[in-house]
Amino acid sequence: MSTNVLRTVDGWWVVRGRHAVPVDTEAVTTAELLADRAAVDAAAASDATGTPVAGLTVLSPVTTPCRVVAQMVNYRSHARDSGFTGDIPPAFFRKASGSVSGPHERIVRPSHVKFLDYEIELGLVMGAPLPVGTVVEERDLPSYVAGLVITNDVSARDVQLTRTQFYESKSYPTFTPTGPYLTLLEPRDFDHLLDLRLRLSVNGEPRQDRTLADMIVRPAQALSLLARFQTLDPGDLLLTGTPGGTALKAPPKPVEKIGALLPPAVKWNAFFKSQAKNPHYLRHGDVVSATIATPDGRIDLGEQRTPVADAR
Repeated sequence: MSTNVLRTVDGWWVVRGRHAVPVDTEAVTTAELLADRAAVDAAAASDATGTPVAGLTVLSPVTTPCRVVAQMVNYRSHARDSGFTGDIPPAFFRKASGSVSGPHERIVRPSHVKFLDYEIELGLVMGAPLPVGTVVEERDLPSYVAGLVITNDVSARDVQLTRTQFYESKSYPTFTPTGPYLTLLEPRDFDHLLDLRLRLSVNGEPRQDRTLADMIVRPAQALSLLARFQTLDPGDLLLTGTPGGTALKAPPKPVEKIGALLPPAVKWNAFFKSQAKNPHYLRHGDVVSATIATPDGRIDLGEQRTPVADAR
């Protein structure tokens, strides 16, 4: 069975129900913890009562600096929302690791950003080096992926679209809430990945709800494609795409065709004028909740709750 691990300023903890047992390790980084799996297993097997999880201030279980890579348009439902038809070529982009934040920290909207969006994503945490040229088969996943985390690929859509700039639009501080748990998997747990259900709500209103079966490029293939040009190391993070249901959606085809005939400044002005009427973009005071789990609870990554606040 999987093992859920938390990180606080005091160190690492193994979660057992509503309590957490400290891990006796000198590990500071995620990579160091993964190299000391014996200490994690010892904490999981301990008969200690532990500390109530509710009393712990939880940090991101993925420590930085690290590589943060993300897949683009990797769910069929998101492809439909985005106006894509036919085959979707696999694509990746990088996020600054400085965007990684805790699972209950505020998402801070920069003052120049008007259209702030959410994207729940399953994060793969690497447990072994992935050299350039590696080919990963489904049966090989346990050799490379140590565990899973909930991530939210927060996006400044006005920056992303007008500048075709993914790196900046998704890399502001607090734009990658991560955790609460680092869910360490046993080899047999990987057989249940497609059962994982991603759910995101804003102020209690459901926005995204899909299983991994909706994925276009699944984890083993994604790692193989990424390894054509990118090395990954233990503790690095791969975000595997988001389902449909984000605030941003492609305009109807007739509108899109008319927009293509307009000068860029006029086109974007008209587009964002229409988007200003969309109530689903994140605003000051909103609370984003995200969960990823299998229906039977075999794998449960916990719940991420992040309030949204405007930059002061």
